[in-house]
Amino acid sequence: MAQTEALLIADCLGAINSVVLGKSRVVELATATLFARGSILIEDRPGLGKTTLAKTLSKVFGLSFHRIQCTNDLLPMDILGRLDYATKEKPRLIEGPIFASLVILDELNRAPARTQSAFLQAMEEGEVTLEGATYALPRPQMFIATQNPADQVGTSFLPESELDRFTIHLQIGYPDNESEKSILRGLPQGKLSDIKEILNKKQVLDLQNQASTVKTSEMMLDLVIRFLNHARAQGAYLSPRVGRDLVRVSQALAFVRGRDHVIPDDLKFCMPAVIGHRTRVADGIIQSFPFEV
Repeated sequence: MAQTEALLIADCLGAINSVVLGKSRVVELATATLFARGSILIEDRPGLGKTTLAKTLSKVFGLSFHRIQCTNDLLPMDILGRLDYATKEKPRLIEGPIFASLVILDELNRAPARTQSAFLQAMEEGEVTLEGATYALPRPQMFIATQNPADQVGTSFLPESELDRFTIHLQIGYPDNESEKSILRGLPQGKLSDIKEILNKKQVLDLQNQASTVKTSEMMLDLVIRFLNHARAQGAYLSPRVGRDLVRVSQALAFVRGRDHVIPDDLKFCMPAVIGHRTRVADGIIQSFPFEV
């Protein structure tokens, strides 16, 4: 990584941390996931900064932003858009909010199952299909879905197949005392309005390409395979997609930290986020795994 790019990434992290106070781990993982071309599922109580994180990411990285508030009457066309047949020529696409570079689906587990599945093709393939026609989505693009805890009224569990589509799972949690004091003063909200674009879409695409070339040794790949076998032996179903996500996020994390190769600490750091939503015994599996390369 060139020194200029390293400084730009450091500036991005600093700008995001100036708004999302006291959550450097969350910010670093979210940034790495963007460079890994991944998606994020955030599970937490309302009002803890989920939307603020998404808005700040979009501003700093120069990405168009749309927020979709999920309700029990939300339809797939409310997300994807529709075709307009009013013209004499071929139908014109009226783009839905999914046609943005950063899309937040707020309270996803309040939406009906049919609507939840409407954006799965977009997450996996970067395109959507409407009435037999396929339309490409913007590049770069990242999805951030939020999910309220299942004990709240009107929510339901997301199915395992849908959870597996998300690259990482985050919990923001309550701020520390000093950060909450700053929030009470109105500091983060004021700074969000002042945040300036540091990178643009073309630069983000270039950094994504660079992150994908970060070296992952055979020993590191063997470590990922050993971990998957360790987890599966304890009854956790971890698909091959989990191994792919572990490698991709570890590469992007190493890139964000200024290295051209992955080390075990990168894998340790991202592992809880990558598997936390895919198995209920993630902590026990990780704690019992020997990390020696």
